[in-house]
Amino acid sequence: MHALVINCTLKPSPQTSNTEALAGAVITALQGYGVEVDIVRAVDLNLKPGVETDMGEGDDWPAVHDKLLASQILVIASPTWLGRPSSVAQRVLERMDAMLSETDDDNRPVAYNRVAGVLVTGNEDGAHHVISEISGALGDIGYTIPGQAWTYWHLGPGPGPDYLDDDRGHDWSLSTGRAMASNLVHTAQALTTSPLPAPPS
Repeated sequence: MHALVINCTLKPSPQTSNTEALAGAVITALQGYGVEVDIVRAVDLNLKPGVETDMGEGDDWPAVHDKLLASQILVIASPTWLGRPSSVAQRVLERMDAMLSETDDDNRPVAYNRVAGVLVTGNEDGAHHVISEISGALGDIGYTIPGQAWTYWHLGPGPGPDYLDDDRGHDWSLSTGRAMASNLVHTAQALTTSPLPAPPS
């Protein structure tokens, strides 16, 4: 089984990413189930604006699209900015919009029988809003969103330290991340055994 983690931090490599640090716990948990995990830091790529799979010369999205189709599990990891998903996360979701019109050999939307979860960091509140926005978009595209397939870390309203600067709340975020990984893996296994059919015409 394969998983893809798309880190939607605003920080290009090699800057330290708090979102990547928390994602590491989920990645470790997934690997504990034998899942092979690929990681993409979207801000490092040239993801052109648009809603097509390939927006032409210089567009790096087609390679990400290939990774999506090679993965049974997707994790979108985003920081919270102004109580919302990062602009990079929004760009990723907009590019994934093209998947709505793509089908497999059995006429199923290509996101069918794949599962997805969401991971959020931020030193201000808004995590549940970000989770709901991203989960809703992924569900529209066709992904199955298991119950409690998310984890987050923040310290409540107002500015404050980052995930890597403060140990408060880490135990909860990590245990929730392990539960997230378990729910993603076992739902993906269930869909492999009993896949969703093509939508009725």
